Amino acid sequence: MPRDPRRRGNALQRAFDEARFGGDRTLNLRERLPTAEQAAERAELWLRERQVLGGGEVLLITGRGNASETGVSVVREAVLRRLSSLRRRNVVAEVLEHTPGSFVVRLAPMKALLEVPKRKREAMPAAPDPSVLTGLSAETRAQLRSLALRALDTLGVHAPSRQFVSDEMVRQFGTLTAGVPPGPDREARLRSAIRRALEELDEG
Repeated sequence: MPRDPRRRGNALQRAFDEARFGGDRTLNLRERLPTAEQAAERAELWLRERQVLGGGEVLLITGRGNASETGVSVVREAVLRRLSSLRRRNVVAEVLEHTPGSFVVRLAPMKALLEVPKRKREAMPAAPDPSVLTGLSAETRAQLRSLALRALDTLGVHAPSRQFVSDEMVRQFGTLTAGVPPGPDREARLRSAIRRALEELDEG
């Protein structure tokens, strides 16, 4: 009996996707069958982490929804709405339909994320209490201060007060930590993210 050409095509597509994206830049939301809201939350956390780690293009697999009652993937629709929100918040730069059950997402550069203005209708990452900065090492605080000064300079603030710099450090900390998940080496990963952000700002 001849093989179903659709299965052969799907296998070929998966092979091409594996070569293009690999496991590190692919999120398969079908694996654990999450609810629509769980899928959207998981996608946002993963995309923020990918943005901090290196950006570029990633693959989001949502499924087509063939097994749903309506034939429409509620996960796909929820993730698409979240992607639109993340695009307005400068986490996502572009979204392209890759297949009926997946999207290619191009992440925005760190520079865009750090300079994103506050929007009334978008829930921004909650700003941490300034006291959390005292738990950071002197090296991390120094790097965070450099980032705050550099970011303010790009906005035309060339002689900020000490309080203004402190507030900006807290804001940048809150923005970056949204993409650095908890773990034993979290502060080291935070410093890496700060260095990358400084490099992007210095590139203009």
